Amino acid sequence: MDALTICEVAADDPRLVPLIEAHLAHSARFSPDTSCHTMSAAKLTATPGLRMWLATGGDTPAGCAALKPLASGAEVKSVHVLKAARGRGLARALMEHVIAAAREAGHAALMLETGSDKLEGYGAARTLYERLGFSYRGPFEGYAADPASAYMTLPLGARDASR
Repeated sequence: MDALTICEVAADDPRLVPLIEAHLAHSARFSPDTSCHTMSAAKLTATPGLRMWLATGGDTPAGCAALKPLASGAEVKSVHVLKAARGRGLARALMEHVIAAAREAGHAALMLETGSDKLEGYGAARTLYERLGFSYRGPFEGYAADPASAYMTLPLGARDASR
């Protein structure tokens, strides 16, 4: 795979289709239906203010991530890296892009929901989020307590004008 690049795209960009489908398949495999919060391409496209990033290796889609505005900050959504592109730090690079974009937009905090330690398939994601400084918290806007979900937050603090 060629060098990886990350660029902001519209949520209806057709290059996102295989990534969103893979993300939905992962969630369906590892999450109970009642605890699956993965957004379809149609829901991503219909979400006001949503920003989306696509990571590519040459012309090949490799990963994606989204940022959904909330009243109390912003939510990380749809972080997924295809199996063929894993192990190269792409998920971390995508998350760093999302964090920088949220900080630049003036959000006070980032929140996310992912699978808890009771589910297979989410350990690497939780470890990445922990390494990026996210800490565990209770449910936030639109979520309810759920043993299959882990809720996390990253305070962003004041906007850094030097970035």
